[in-house]
Amino acid sequence: MATIKLQQVTDKEQICQVAQLADEIWHEHYQNILSPEQIDYMVERYQSVQAITEQLEQGYHYLLALEDGQPCGFCGYHRETDRMFLSKIYIRKDFRRRGIASAFLKQVTEESQGLAAIYLTVNKHNAGSIAAYQHFGFETIDSVVTDIGHGYVMDDFIMQKSL
Repeated sequence: MATIKLQQVTDKEQICQVAQLADEIWHEHYQNILSPEQIDYMVERYQSVQAITEQLEQGYHYLLALEDGQPCGFCGYHRETDRMFLSKIYIRKDFRRRGIASAFLKQVTEESQGLAAIYLTVNKHNAGSIAAYQHFGFETIDSVVTDIGHGYVMDDFIMQKSL
């Protein structure tokens, strides 16, 4: 059985691994939801080496999942006043349904001690991810359309899990 290991992302090599995973996963996962141009724009804006480095400097945390040493997914989160913002969970297609999301959520929950909830945003057309979050106890509490520039928007549900 494969061994999953989670590592805190702290150095340039890990940041590069996360950025490479993001590019691969976003193009595969969102190809039927977003245009290729919007995917490219969002990966560059939110998941490039520069963007991840800036997020880490702003207090975000990233976890990199390795299965038998191979990078297979990542998670990003940020502690707020009374809730944890689960910014992202992305897992390579061929590594899904192996407990990696559960491992990420367990770690984020442990780091959310003393907070009221964990919340996230998810694309309204991302049915598989919505179902997965519901499985983990998240409920839809709102919806939001966010202008992200260049004529693009994020059309998301806000989901939350009380702690």
